[in-house]
Amino acid sequence: MSATSGQSRYAKLTQAQVDQICQKHERLKAMKPGGARAVFAWSDISGLDLRNRDLSDADFTAAIMVGTDLSGAKLDQSNLYCVDMQMANLSRASLRRTDLRGACLRGANLSDVDLFEADLREGALALPDKASGLAYVEVSARISDAGFTNLRGANLERSKLSGIQAMKADFTDAIMKSCKLVRANLKQAIMENCDLSGADMSGADVTGASLKDAVMIGTKNEGWNASKADLSGILTDKAAGTDITSLPYDQMIQDHAIWVDSVGKEGKPSTFDKADLRALKSIKGLNLTALSAKGAVFYGLDMRGVQLQGAQLQGADLRNCDLRGADLRGVQMKGARLDGSNLEGANLGPLNLGNDRLFPADLSEARVRGVNLQEANMRMVKLDGADLSRSNLDRAQMNLESLLNVVCVGLKGKIAA
Repeated sequence: MSATSGQSRYAKLTQAQVDQICQKHERLKAMKPGGARAVFAWSDISGLDLRNRDLSDADFTAAIMVGTDLSGAKLDQSNLYCVDMQMANLSRASLRRTDLRGACLRGANLSDVDLFEADLREGALALPDKASGLAYVEVSARISDAGFTNLRGANLERSKLSGIQAMKADFTDAIMKSCKLVRANLKQAIMENCDLSGADMSGADVTGASLKDAVMIGTKNEGWNASKADLSGILTDKAAGTDITSLPYDQMIQDHAIWVDSVGKEGKPSTFDKADLRALKSIKGLNLTALSAKGAVFYGLDMRGVQLQGAQLQGADLRNCDLRGADLRGVQMKGARLDGSNLEGANLGPLNLGNDRLFPADLSEARVRGVNLQEANMRMVKLDGADLSRSNLDRAQMNLESLLNVVCVGLKGKIAA
């Protein structure tokens, strides 16, 4: 039975009626007189405008919302049980801990949506019945459908997606840490650069799916079907490159910092090209000027306040690193990956070599998607061919000309040019 069947039960609402319901809900939230909880249960609000509305804790049970514009709306902890949201626009919306069991999201736009701890398992519709207590509207349980859905950059951390139908859905750059995907149908889904660390994909079907560059640290995949799936570049618990346990990297990196601080009188320089440094956990505050770590894996390291002036980090994996306040003047990061990292207040300006010679930082062809660059110094930085999609550049210092030949889809914030 389709989500739009049983039309006699539905009340078709106008935009004016929806606006009035939303206003009363907002008054309730503000604890003002005349407020009332928004109830859209068994209503048809297809194609209407609910952009940027605060509808947290609202009731949308079994509502028809085909093509409804909910972009930027706040729907935290709302009841969206068995809703039909085909082709709806939910980009940048917040649906934290919402009940989406049995929902149909087919073809919807959920880019950058926050679905933290949302429940998208199966559900069955029922109505009160005087004789039997409950009368099921549908004989069988409805499986949540996210086929062909755009979930690029979505936050699905700790969400329940077991059994979901998500064929050909686009999960590129999605955060899916500790997500439950048991027996999920993910055939031909695009899951490139997804963070699936700690996720449970037992029995999932990823036939023909692309998981290129996905993070699968601690991911359970017993009994899954990965036939013809692209698993190239995935990051697992297994060392990527030279294992840290095979060399005394901890001592080597400390020796390098001492060598820099003592201007070469103590310690010694070290090279970390293609090394897997994840086990270090933290290199916070170290002076690692001129470090060579081409193609190295820094994934998830605490690098707050680290000094990497003029460092050679071409092709390095710095995804999900904490680089707040780091000194990255003149750093060479061509082709590096920084997706999901925090560079708030970092200095990516040019390195002064004396005699008015300035050596700019190079992030050309780098992947910098979903990165926090608030208040970062990015003057003179080379970004040719880089991808800054969905990154936050609020109050970042940079010349707008630097964004020529750069992918800038969904940029956030106001640049301090």
